Amino acid sequence: MTEVFASSAGSAPLLISIPHDGRYIPPEISQGMTRIGRAIPDTDWDVNRLYAFARELGAGVLSANYSRYVVDLNRSASDEALYPGQFSTSVCPAASFSGEALYLADKIPDEREKLRRIHAYWRPYHEKIAATLAEIKARFGYVLLWDAHSIPGEVPLLFSGRLPDLNIGTNGGRSCAREMEVAVAAVAEESSYSSVLNGRFKGGYITRQYGDPANDVHAIQLELVQSCYMDEKSLRYDAVTAAKLGETIRHMLRAFMTSAEKIYA
Repeated sequence: MTEVFASSAGSAPLLISIPHDGRYIPPEISQGMTRIGRAIPDTDWDVNRLYAFARELGAGVLSANYSRYVVDLNRSASDEALYPGQFSTSVCPAASFSGEALYLADKIPDEREKLRRIHAYWRPYHEKIAATLAEIKARFGYVLLWDAHSIPGEVPLLFSGRLPDLNIGTNGGRSCAREMEVAVAAVAEESSYSSVLNGRFKGGYITRQYGDPANDVHAIQLELVQSCYMDEKSLRYDAVTAAKLGETIRHMLRAFMTSAEKIYA
């Protein structure tokens, strides 16, 4: 069985979670999927590669190996809607971001299958996040969680128009200290990329579940537009544009950590 996640320990009070760059779908699941489903178009392509520099900052990294089509780690196990009233995919999605069916009509996951996947794939990832955050907090007295994502710039079912390049989410300021979101947003605003704080993407389940500044756990989600580092049509990774974007993300992460150091000095 393929491992649910890959993880590497860090030396800094920072954990980077990458829940949607996983590509693996077990054969017993993929055989019931449509061509679109097997193509996994809603993958956060090459976010692992983009964030390879993070280990130089001392960050720990936790990354999913299974596709979000198997189970979506950034949704709650109870499948509560992240953005009520707006189109959203579930913890075991049956449709893509473009509304296309992921499964053959008689193979859509039922409640029993959803519970099986949550137990087999969702729970281990979240147990690892919780354990790692607790370990880091015990060592430093506080902990920083950065949830890393990417998405095409235009997804009509999810949002109208074109998304800003850098979408910073702090659950409306509830998942981290105010000083931290201000510092991170300032780096984004001063960069060559368009940005927004708590716009269409305010942070998914991971940011909302673990961000608890009153208890010294601070979480931020960054949703990137994929054209900033790859070709959205061919899915080709562009090393030149990725390196440029990586420098901005590096500065954002440093601002996150520096602001925390000032608070906890």
